[in-house]
Parts: sequence; C-alpha cells; structure tokens
Amino acid sequence: MASVPGILTEWPWKPLGSLKYVILAPWIIHSTWLFVANDAKERDVSYFLLLGVVLWRIIHNQIWISLSRYRTAKGNGRILDRGLEFEQVDRENNWDDQILFNALLFYTGSRYLPGAQKLPLWRAHGVLLSIVLHAGPVEFLYYWFHRALHHHYLYSRYHSHHHSSIVTQPITSVIHPFAEHMVYSALFFIPILATILTRTISIASFAGYVTYIDFMNNMGHCNFELIPNWLFSLFPPLKYFMYTPSYHSLHHTQFRTNYSLFMPIYDYIYQTMDKSSDALYKTSLKREEETPDVLHLTHLTTPESIYHLPLGFASLASWPHTSKWYLWLMWPVTLWSMILTWIYGRTFVVERQRFDNLRLQTWAIPKYSLQYYLQWQNEAINSLIEEAIIQAEEKGVKVLCLGLLNQGEELNRYGDLYVHRYPHLKIRVVDGSSLAVAITLNTIPKGTTQVLLRGNLTKVAYAVAFALCQKGIQVATLHHDEYLKLTKSLIGMESGLLLAKSYAHKIWLVGDGLSDEEQWRAPKGTLFVPFSQFPPKKLRKDCFYYHTPAMKTPTSLENIHACENWLPRRVMSAWRIAGIVHALEGWKEHECGYKMSNIDKVWQATLQHGFQPLMISTSHTKN
Repeated sequence: MASVPGILTEWPWKPLGSLKYVILAPWIIHSTWLFVANDAKERDVSYFLLLGVVLWRIIHNQIWISLSRYRTAKGNGRILDRGLEFEQVDRENNWDDQILFNALLFYTGSRYLPGAQKLPLWRAHGVLLSIVLHAGPVEFLYYWFHRALHHHYLYSRYHSHHHSSIVTQPITSVIHPFAEHMVYSALFFIPILATILTRTISIASFAGYVTYIDFMNNMGHCNFELIPNWLFSLFPPLKYFMYTPSYHSLHHTQFRTNYSLFMPIYDYIYQTMDKSSDALYKTSLKREEETPDVLHLTHLTTPESIYHLPLGFASLASWPHTSKWYLWLMWPVTLWSMILTWIYGRTFVVERQRFDNLRLQTWAIPKYSLQYYLQWQNEAINSLIEEAIIQAEEKGVKVLCLGLLNQGEELNRYGDLYVHRYPHLKIRVVDGSSLAVAITLNTIPKGTTQVLLRGNLTKVAYAVAFALCQKGIQVATLHHDEYLKLTKSLIGMESGLLLAKSYAHKIWLVGDGLSDEEQWRAPKGTLFVPFSQFPPKKLRKDCFYYHTPAMKTPTSLENIHACENWLPRRVMSAWRIAGIVHALEGWKEHECGYKMSNIDKVWQATLQHGFQPLMISTSHTKN
C-alpha cells in the first residue's frame, strides 16, 4: 500500500478474494460457445484463443518467479545481497490482477472493436508497426509518466507502493495500484490499437507484443544479472535499446535515476542514467555461486509439495503446508514434475538465508516421503545424500544437517553411515536429535507427573523417556513389547517406566506410527506433543496439538520468506536450527548416529543465539 493511498488504489474485484477469476467466466463461456456452435467458416479462432494468451501469461510469470528464486539462492550473478521477507511476498501476492484486467480489455476489444475479429496468424506490417510504436511513443511517454510518478504528490499516493520492494523479483514489475495500471495499459495498447485501426493486427503481433512486455518486465526485475557481456560487445548500440536487471535495480535503490521502461536511450538523452550502471552490471556478472557455511538437506514430501517450495508458488510457500483443492486441477503438472525429478535425479538448491556471518542454504533431495518407506529405494536415496555430503565437503561447507527422513535409522543409522564411510570428513554432520529432545522436554507443561509415550520408538523417543525419568516424571506405554524395549535401554530407570492399562493420560508424547484409532481413544482435552519430524493427523476438535519440535527464529535471520513445511512463519524445525547452532558454536564433533550431545548445553546455546521457544498448541483446524 502506498504511504498515502490515492483514489483507485484498490482493484475492483478485491472483495472476491481467490474467486476473482470468476469475472472472466462470461467471456470464456461466450467465446467457447461461439467456437463450438459456429461452423468452421464463421469461427473466430482469435477470440477463442484469448484464454490461451491469459494462461500463457500466468505460466510465463511463474517460470520467471521460479527461475529468479533458484538463481538468487545459488548466488551467481546476484545483484543485491538483501533478501525477501513475508511482508513483500504478501504485498506482491496480487501479481495476477493486471493479467485479469488486461484480459477484460482483450475480450472487450476483440468483441466490439472493428477489425479485431478473425485475426490471421501473421502480418509482417503489423509486427513492424508494433515495434516502431513501442520504441517511439510508448517508451517516450512511459519515461515522462514514470518521472512524474516520482513527484512527491503522485509518489506518496501511488508509486511508493511499487518502491516498497527494494530487492526486486520478477513479479515486482506489476505490483502497482489499480490507477497506475490503467495508465500503463493505455500506453501498452497504443501499438495494439494502431494495428487494429490499420487492419494490420495478427495473432503473432498481438501475442508477441504482450509476451515481449511480460518478458522484459520480468527479466528487468530479477535480482540477478543474466544478460551476457558479449552481447553488448557484439552490438554496442544495444545498450541504448535494452536494459538489464542491474540497470533497473539501481532505480529501486537510488529512486531518481534509470527511469526508462525497457530502452535506456531516454535516460541517456535526458541525463538521468545512473553513473554506476556499467560498474554494477560488470560486478554482478562476476558474482560466483555462493558457498554456504551451513547446509540443510531436506526432501520433497507429497507430490503437491513442489508447489509449496520457495521455488514454487510464492503464495503457497509463504504459509504452512496445507492441502488446497485447486491443486487437484493441476495433476498433469504434478505428474510431470514427479517424472522430471525421477529423470533428473539430482539434489537442487531451494533457498538461502543469512544469520550474523553465516551463510545458510537448503538443498532438497528429489525424493518423496513415500519413497523413504520403500526399502528398495534406500540405496538410491543414500547415494543422493552421500553425493550431497561430498559436494558440500568440496565446497567448504562447515555443517550439514539432515532434515526430515534423510536421517532415518533404517536408512542410514541417523547419518552414522556416512561418517563411518568417510572418517576424514571436515564437514560436520548433524541430525539435530539433541535439540529436538530439549524442545520436547521444555514443551511439556510444568507440574506434569506422568506422560503416555506413543508412536515408533526412535533415538529421540528413548532420549526423551530417559530425561523424563531422571526428572521424576513417569513414562507410560501401552504395549508390552515397547515396555520391554524401554526397560532394556534405560537401565537404572525402570522405576520411572509404567505399563499403562488405559488411554486415560492427558499428555501424550507422540511420534510417527500413532494410529487414528488411538487418537480417538484419547480423553477429551488431551495434549499431543510430537517428538517426530512429521506432525500427527489432527483428528480431534476437543484436543490440542503442539507443533513438531521447532523454535522461533531471531529477527536478524534474513531472507525468510517461506514456511518450512507445516510450521508457521519465521519458525524453523529443531533439526534445522541444530545445524546453525553447531556452526555458531564451532563444535568440531559430529552429532549423528546413536550418540547424543549434551541436551542442556545445546538448549542453552540455542537460546543464547536468539532462538525462542514455540509454545503454541493448535486444534485440528489450525496450523
């Protein structure tokens, strides 16, 4: 929102929320009906294909979003080191509004403007006219309108909304108040209307010009430089007719320079070009891929989880992972992504952060949760993890933390497999179990005298049970075989263990393997405290569910603009935080396998570095 919002700031369909696409329904139905009902000679293919143009624009924008986030996470060519935050993601969440607005104009013009019906595929004169009119009137008028927007009156009421994003991403290009977009649309429609009036318009000139606008807008707002220097060396005058991402980035940091749309020639003519443009361009091109200090190794969870990654849909990634009904409509894309990850089969960069002097990155194994439960997949998964560890070792990464199922006991003995296979590793491998235990212990309400332990018995479960027995809190279990395993492992603590005869306990410590039947047998008001990587199903309205072991991050942790799986905003899992703390403290030993670090030591170190306990319980309807 602008600092002093002016009239026509909000989009007319804002009250519709996610249902805003319904405004196109009459046009889509009408164009489809005419296409189906009329015979081949009377069909207006161009009118029917407008929906394809709209869909292409959405896909085109999404490609740029994913590419930009991937490249800025890797670091090569990056322009600004500052990161995105949730506030910017929320502000730029309506990037498709301008596509809807233009679609309404396209449909109206195609239906009622003389000469806009039954367009041929190609007319060379129309393509040439569009190029000339854009280079002349459109670029010239935009330059002066843009300069006018930087006058205090218009800037405070409109354009300041766009400039709230210092670090740009592709969709920043279209984040403007509605009134601004009305003027931009009028400018960009000059070539389109001219070709209609001269009867030279074609599908190629129309769709090509719209794609050109989107391409240049998205490219210019990337936070990485991608235009190679040889292009300008081969054709030096090109620098007057095509801007670069670094060129426009200066406009967002300096504000009163580099006003041009796509062609810097008008900045040269009117002497508003930033003098550091060439230097920033060359510096950005020389930026190499960033080497992190701490690497968090995660993996895909459900087939739809690809959309919830920072590289996926920004709006979904910025909120805890929940199922969305409309993702079922995208099953062809989901299937294609699964095939692609199976064929490509390489770990990929997901996101980056910075904390104090530490550079953080997250890599994802292209495997889904289901595959981790298939024994015949173990070798392939271990190979990918091992490859990531070796690659990180070669890059000079200090700490690698194993997230989610990458540290399974049956898979790799909590990461111990790699340490034994490569005894001379300089990189420290961390499974984060000690911090997960510490968070679980500090989540249990004070005054608790007895808890019920449910789910699979893991390294964390044994450690939690041992610590609770030391504190005098009884740990109950329902099955005799589990009771025997605990007594054999917790020698000397047998008095703190109890074989329960009912489900009457009010506090349940739960891990993977908690059945739906057991949840329904819990008494009303039961508090479920997970100690596992994955949260239990939230079946009960009358019970309370804590999050999986996690903590709030310090405000100084930069570039957090996506949620970690199902966790709330600016919250990290214990396993991920453990790697960061391990690096901050400079601990030299591995924390993996069956051994456990000092729980109190890890807990105190984590608090000292600004991570805060997350004492939030949720019902089954919240995240």
